Amino acid sequence: MINSPFESFLQHKTGKDLGFLTSTVRDVWKSRRSFCEAFCGSSEYGKACFSAEPVSLNNEHTPFFPKGLCLEKIGEGSYLNMAPHPDGSNRAFFANMQGKIWLAKIPVEGSSEILDIDESKTFLDISDDILFDTGHGLLGMAFHPNFIQNGRFFLSYNCDQMKNPRCSGRCACNSDVNCDPSKLGAGGIFPCQYHNVVAEFTVNGSSSKPSLAESANPLEVRRIFAIGVPQSGGHACQILFGPDDGYLYLMLSDGYNRDDPYNFAQNKKSLLGKILRIDVDNVPSTKEINEMSLWGNYSIPRDNPFVSDNELEKEIWAIGFKDTWRCSFDFERPSYFLCGDVGQDQYEEIDMVKKGKNYGWRVYEGPFLFQALESPGGNTSASSIHPTFPVMGYNHSEIENNTGSASIIGGYFYRSMTDPCIYGRYLYTDLYAGYIFVGTESREGSGNFSSGRISSRCAHDSPMPCSFVKGSSTPLLGYVYSLAEDNKKDIYYLTSTGVYRVARPSRCSYFCTKEKVVGLGNNRPHSSSPFCGGFDLFLLLLFLILHYIMI
Repeated sequence: MINSPFESFLQHKTGKDLGFLTSTVRDVWKSRRSFCEAFCGSSEYGKACFSAEPVSLNNEHTPFFPKGLCLEKIGEGSYLNMAPHPDGSNRAFFANMQGKIWLAKIPVEGSSEILDIDESKTFLDISDDILFDTGHGLLGMAFHPNFIQNGRFFLSYNCDQMKNPRCSGRCACNSDVNCDPSKLGAGGIFPCQYHNVVAEFTVNGSSSKPSLAESANPLEVRRIFAIGVPQSGGHACQILFGPDDGYLYLMLSDGYNRDDPYNFAQNKKSLLGKILRIDVDNVPSTKEINEMSLWGNYSIPRDNPFVSDNELEKEIWAIGFKDTWRCSFDFERPSYFLCGDVGQDQYEEIDMVKKGKNYGWRVYEGPFLFQALESPGGNTSASSIHPTFPVMGYNHSEIENNTGSASIIGGYFYRSMTDPCIYGRYLYTDLYAGYIFVGTESREGSGNFSSGRISSRCAHDSPMPCSFVKGSSTPLLGYVYSLAEDNKKDIYYLTSTGVYRVARPSRCSYFCTKEKVVGLGNNRPHSSSPFCGGFDLFLLLLFLILHYIMI
């Protein structure tokens, strides 16, 4: 009688009946299984490290999803943006919605040190220029590709024209898009009272090398872009530099909380509900800017998809978004540009953004046809567009049963080896629930993703103690505002309860066969351990063969 997977494996390889195995050998095998179950985090992982069959991490048909994600808490502050220092060091910039930015040192993972932020010493403070309330504030931060030479960086924020005389720009509701500002029901504010702004800044000139500067000049160098939005809702406003082309990508929402009643996202003459791509290095003269009806100090890249199409605005890279919240380029595959787009009533989506594509809103909400309650701006028929549907996402019912709301947070492809079992997967989350979603491409390059929700734990040696969801071991993240990435490609969760970083699985008693750590450490074996790795199968095989030869 064969009692273990290893005996099955050995019988298959040797072609011999293994009924001769003694009870002593079987006891050794059972002890090994018990050890693995105890020290690899759970019986589930004990079985995985015990099994003679390999566990596939990238099966095309049934993708393997990791058991969970280990987090360590390294900071108490509540930040909306984090950007790694362009010099490649262990420093990063952190910004809150109020308009303050800090430069901080990031500790080494597992060092027991915390984030070194002195909140009394800001890198930049532009809070006097910013409209700060729910959904408004300093929303985006991007550093020029040549920052270490020129010290240039860019911020996107909201401002109130009634309170800030520098807050000015054209209104997105105008005759070009068949919108009359006087007919807008603005809900307590004047039409286009609020503006989305992108402005250029530079570090203080006191430093001989911009990369060494510890503060920046609060006066704008240039107003790159400004647009007055029709109401107070939906202000995506993230900015990113393309890793290959060096152009600035600007994400704009449809400008409304609900329904996009003027159908701006599908209106070819509106910039709202679009992703824009502009050149901030080659700025034309004021005369040329006026002649081209540009919205600021920038030029249009010649390879933008609609430069030769008089029906569409030439800044547009892609159309049909509701409220993109957090986009990123894959470090290893820059053509993979993924964005989270916040839904309204049914669906939260992750889109793979491609040049010139239409992502459906408000004809579709995710994969579902959408019907607006009010449509003073007209409708777009489903048959007139060729939508690109989401590659990942979830229904509101998956979140709302617990929280009563849902709002997706786009993330990153994980490119760190801190948790090698997550490597190459796409991490994203939700503002309200604190759930951790993992997406896996079923075949590299296919664009076909499977996604699932996984658990999380707080590292037992976390530098700062975590709070926990009542009655569970899940860390209480509160609201998750953004995900972020440092120069080592480690991933961070910026939340209302602090700053969390993805840590080594073993620090949370998760088992990852690919984790390489010398020794047992913290009383938990890692993949290099002779007990829970793959090498012990070889040793046991050798032991059993010798035993067979000797009897």
